Amino acid sequence: MAALAELSVPTVPEILEREDHRIISSLIDDGSNVLDLGCGEGDLLAWLARHKAVQARGVEISSDKVRRCVELGLSVYQGDINQGLADYPDACFDYVILSQTLQVVREPLRLIREMRRVGRRIVVAFPNFGHWSVRLSLLATGRAPRTGHLPYRWFDSPNIRVLTILDFEELLAKEGLDAREVRFLRRGRSVRLWPNLWADSAIYLLT
Repeated sequence: MAALAELSVPTVPEILEREDHRIISSLIDDGSNVLDLGCGEGDLLAWLARHKAVQARGVEISSDKVRRCVELGLSVYQGDINQGLADYPDACFDYVILSQTLQVVREPLRLIREMRRVGRRIVVAFPNFGHWSVRLSLLATGRAPRTGHLPYRWFDSPNIRVLTILDFEELLAKEGLDAREVRFLRRGRSVRLWPNLWADSAIYLLT
């Protein structure tokens, strides 16, 4: 990880200005073994490697983003998480992270089961399509909802799975997954009351 000290890695204020990244970072133990699925340009993974001394690995489908990760000294390979995690043995990671990616996965249940197989703990963060603005947009316009946190049109949206907090928690119960910690956010701020209505995103630490 020597390259991390030489290249531009997000600083504490930069990475933690995103509340979801701050929360995910707080859930990860120092020195743990972490796999980030759909890790993007590696900002979160690089911050964890530098500041929490994690053994950081990632999977990303974009070759340009993988190149950026490699420049940061990260062990990231180009791959499609829709094809599963067959290359990894059981329980080989302390944490497997899936942040803001669940809604673009073709077979989310299969992927969650694979995450459960290879990881002792799972961190999942996703946008809540049950947010009041989504409901109001559909009611008021009669068109596919477009909101501040979900700005895409129906034909160019990467989101192929429309899920709410209640949907996800129903899946957890079905799969026997326990939520050790749960955080609900609206515009980066904590939500405690009626999260399925008021929260625009959710973060779960699962075992």
